[in-house]
Amino acid sequence: MRESNSRTGLPLSATFVRQVNRPGVYGDGRGGYGLTLRVRRMTNGRLSKVWVQRLRINGRATNLGLGSFPVVGLATARERALDNRRKIEQGIDPRITENPTPTLADALEAVIEGRSASWKSGGRSAEIWRNSVRNHADNLIHRPVDQIDTADVLRVIGPLWTDRHDTAKKVRQRLSLAFRWAMAAGHRGDDPAGEALLAALPRNGVPRRHIAALPPDEVPAALAAIDNSGAYPTTKLAMRMLALTATRSGEVRGMCWNEIEGDVWTIPGERTKVGREFRVPLSPEALAALAEARPYSDGTPDSLVFPSARGRRITPDALSKLCHDLDLGMTPHGLRSSFRDWCAESAVSRELAESCLAHVVKNTVEAAYRRSDLLEQRRQVMDAWGRYIT
Repeated sequence: MRESNSRTGLPLSATFVRQVNRPGVYGDGRGGYGLTLRVRRMTNGRLSKVWVQRLRINGRATNLGLGSFPVVGLATARERALDNRRKIEQGIDPRITENPTPTLADALEAVIEGRSASWKSGGRSAEIWRNSVRNHADNLIHRPVDQIDTADVLRVIGPLWTDRHDTAKKVRQRLSLAFRWAMAAGHRGDDPAGEALLAALPRNGVPRRHIAALPPDEVPAALAAIDNSGAYPTTKLAMRMLALTATRSGEVRGMCWNEIEGDVWTIPGERTKVGREFRVPLSPEALAALAEARPYSDGTPDSLVFPSARGRRITPDALSKLCHDLDLGMTPHGLRSSFRDWCAESAVSRELAESCLAHVVKNTVEAAYRRSDLLEQRRQVMDAWGRYIT
């Protein structure tokens, strides 16, 4: 949701708080001690109006939930905001003295903090987790974690369960982790997003939707359509490189010239999904695509191989939009699926095919004993794939 405030610098009024129906964040003026009214449209169409105070506690910016309107009116919210500010001036943490039980938001942050060490540096995992819960459970997020029951969670998850099943599963799992953290910390004795909730939800018969992909023998025609389109040259070349290397969109869009040595492209760990450096053997067709891209570079070693028309990294949507506009029946990521199907049809071993896709080996014994990245074996596979699709 885009935050907006049409009353910048002005204090709120009781009439405005009661009547406002436009989603946004509305501050209580410059003397409001960080008090804001957050208005959101929930999935059931109703408005949620929640009081939140932005403060710095121990030098760290923190949001404190002060209750929901109309249960908590403007006057009460102002009293609570002022009281919190006074406590901070006295060196007292208002979260501990005012409410020793953490909110659902606090519990979620604790889970995110505990998992962040294993997430890719600079990634958006934490932001995605927060937004998914806030967008669908905004009426719960600022409530004490021990004052939420299964019926509350059911009202959040129930409307999503059939129509947006994948989203519902992710939100439920993240809520469950927050509640289980609260259980471990002694703040509640059960998980209202756990087994009892699942028993109350209908059985979902919606078939799993796979990423749109083409059969391998249709990929050459799709690439020809892309080459003949009016897209910017580096966008077309990026799509071709994506197909030839069976890598991920972000890896190709961020590809720099200093990552290429001879016929090997080394993707830095910070740009791979598994967080480890990955070497990609470049087929003759991939090297030809690099040669075509060279004139669009500024010539520096760390410059992008496939810059946009403005010289920046191609956006994530640009490649998807190209596939959609040409009605190709696939997504950029679907090219990996096409490659995997071709491997199966071409008798490429499972281990080698998964290695080409940089997939992590699930079998821990197999993973422990495998030391080679099978570069030379993968080179033969990628050369054959390059010939097939061009």
